[in-house]
Amino acid sequence: MRRYKNSLAKGQLLNGYRIEKAIGGGGFSLVYLATQMEEQRRVAIKEYLPSAQARRVDDSRVEPLSESLAGAYRQGIRRFFDEASALAKVNHPNIVRVENFFRANNTAYMVMRYEQGKDLRWYIKHKSGKLSERFIRTIFPQLLLGLRELHENRLLHLDIKPANIFLRPGGKPLLLDFGAARASVAGSRPSGPQTLTIGYAPIEQHMGGHLGPWTDMYAIGASMWACISGKAPPAATQRAIKDSRRPAVRLFARLYSPQLLEAIDWCLEMNQLERPQNAQALLDILNPTKTAEPELEPPEPFWPFRLPWRRG
Repeated sequence: MRRYKNSLAKGQLLNGYRIEKAIGGGGFSLVYLATQMEEQRRVAIKEYLPSAQARRVDDSRVEPLSESLAGAYRQGIRRFFDEASALAKVNHPNIVRVENFFRANNTAYMVMRYEQGKDLRWYIKHKSGKLSERFIRTIFPQLLLGLRELHENRLLHLDIKPANIFLRPGGKPLLLDFGAARASVAGSRPSGPQTLTIGYAPIEQHMGGHLGPWTDMYAIGASMWACISGKAPPAATQRAIKDSRRPAVRLFARLYSPQLLEAIDWCLEMNQLERPQNAQALLDILNPTKTAEPELEPPEPFWPFRLPWRRG
């Protein structure tokens, strides 16, 4: 079993929840499987703990590593708490549900619904890409509906990738990992520490450009590209120097419809003004005509909640 440094101990009580074990972690947070004591049901709890700024000093309390880091650490807690508050207002079947958030142990926590299934990364690896058009046209319109709801609440995800797209029994997708999410207005510039994934992040995330729904649209296109090619597109920073990516309409013309391939290429435009400007624009293109379940592998045995907040 993998151990996570600085994690809370098994059995520890936390605002009505009992910690069962740490199930994920990254540079900014730890994630626990826990039991909600009153109803005796499982939840996932995310704890703000930036490893470069803070550590656990006893069994529970978190403190900054130095006085010089205290201001940045407190600012991070406020941002984490504000974003948890904003996410809790989003109630959509394709967005992971934030059930509760609170402050404790000199840090902040976000409680999310526990789910079962496998992430899209597993399906891509299992099939070496080459996922069917029916699969893609079933999964991604549902995700776009959730993303549209997120954007209407003035939130951007900013780290969409196959590892953060979770497929529940029956192929119902769920968008996970809001560690990079932040409240935003169209055209805002990033502030504070940034989280991104090479290949899925557009150039404006790398270069500090204007962020907006078009930023998430690039990542959606990159995720669809991975579904058919088996890997992420070339990094946006490489493409900015010399764009070696061949259009999907040329590479996969005999395998997928021109409409789907053109949609992927549209999302992957380097110039943010030439991409879909919102989720609805892409939905209008994909426009699924039926809601049949995608052709998924038999989901047994279901995996536990699949480290949805792991970074990298």
